[in-house]
Amino acid sequence: MMFLDLVNTMETGIKSQLTTEATVRQAQVLRLQPEPGKTVCILSGADPVLVSESLGARIRPGDQIGFVMETDSADASGEIYICRATPSARNQDIYQARISCAGQPKPDSRGQQYVRAEVTQGRFGISGVHLPCGVLRDYFYVTDRHQTWDRQARLYEILRTSPSASPAELRLAFRLRQLELSAEHAPKADFSALERAFNILAQPDLRACYNQLLTDSEGQVVFPYGGLGSILANGQRSRDGQTFFASRILSFRPDVRERHFRAPLRKVDFYHDHAVYRDGRRRLEIGLDQSAMPIVWDATWNQWKHLLGAKMEIQATLVANAKYQCRSGQWHVLKWETALPSRLEVKLPADLSEQVDAARKMYHRFGQFSDALEQVRARIDREPVEREELRRLCWDLHIPGDFDVAQINWHPDYDAFFYRHLCRKARRLYLFRGEYILELPMAIAVETPQLGNATYVFVRPPNIGTFLADYTRITKEDIRQNRDNAAEKLGFLGRVVHGPNPRAWVKELGRRCGEAID
Repeated sequence: MMFLDLVNTMETGIKSQLTTEATVRQAQVLRLQPEPGKTVCILSGADPVLVSESLGARIRPGDQIGFVMETDSADASGEIYICRATPSARNQDIYQARISCAGQPKPDSRGQQYVRAEVTQGRFGISGVHLPCGVLRDYFYVTDRHQTWDRQARLYEILRTSPSASPAELRLAFRLRQLELSAEHAPKADFSALERAFNILAQPDLRACYNQLLTDSEGQVVFPYGGLGSILANGQRSRDGQTFFASRILSFRPDVRERHFRAPLRKVDFYHDHAVYRDGRRRLEIGLDQSAMPIVWDATWNQWKHLLGAKMEIQATLVANAKYQCRSGQWHVLKWETALPSRLEVKLPADLSEQVDAARKMYHRFGQFSDALEQVRARIDREPVEREELRRLCWDLHIPGDFDVAQINWHPDYDAFFYRHLCRKARRLYLFRGEYILELPMAIAVETPQLGNATYVFVRPPNIGTFLADYTRITKEDIRQNRDNAAEKLGFLGRVVHGPNPRAWVKELGRRCGEAID
């Protein structure tokens, strides 16, 4: 018996050409046997098929069901197309498929706006789903999918707030309304409508689209988050069989996952009424407001946020999001992830206010003593200078003694985790050009405080002065290529790439140094 699950599988149609890796199975549905959470389809001349309960509720005896069987697997691949038994049931075929890369709205030959969503790994010749903007509107931008657009309550009314509400006011209204519905023991559908309303209005681009629909209900509609997920729709195929024209979306399941992680505040872009956390390495984007992240900020934080080492804890449901990037004159689709606003929780460190004050003060001092710091930078560009000597030099230049000289080499995108762990074991710290040279108990570590770099590890020399003199005459490329035996002369042990997992970096660094670093 084969299992075709609506939530966890990807499904497509029938009546078309096969690939060499799959076998099409078609059969007539004789009868249906509902079971808890699923439905058994009894077929003519084929083994029974299990489908999800929601899909089974839309199948009728006499319908033709088609699916794809992989040649090396006894299970169906999840692609399904159901032809109605009644020929007069126009636009009532059922198509379930995994889609990706939904394009921007554009007019068809009749001037009607539509969106095309590409089918992922379609096996029956259907390459895309044609979605009229009205179909997208009546599924994603409404609270009651059983009512027509002109009878819909506005999303702002569901939240009991005004169209001019700020992002923080929207979240506050959402939380208050949740409490009210809980006190009223409201049905689950009311909670779903409330959450859908908030998730539309809390995303700036979706909110702009919805506001435009309030003015022109026949206008353009964007597919939320680019359309990565599994869709179930009514409609019919085109004559050439390559496009499915949807007349109604029955269900859409986006690709989501739960994540709990720590995010540095230095990667947040601050605006007057909201903020956005972006991580290009993880391809992650999270919208924040002053209700979700309860601290008062303004756009001036962007001036000195790189000096802020604080991290926030984030618990979020991430939705896959398709973004376009132009490379060498061609557009490519990149998969990002965006946090669902209704499922976002942010926890800030208890001492954040103190860290903010310290970072702001540091930024002020960099400007206040800019001329003196230029003299310090000129010195470390010529030769390595030990930290205590730099402190004396700063004092002679009338820079306050509590100024952290290590910040001179700091880059805005650098994660202070690596620097702190090295400093815990360091006996002495030298600043040279844009690097830190740290004398550890059993090794020498050279750290570049910049995103994407690696920690260079060397054998601890008998004389640190000789090592520094040799190091200043050799480039990193010389070391990697061992030009003129540069790596051998310095006792190069290897590079430890920072990477996305700091624990892995700590473990590998300990192995290279021959000691355990906590």
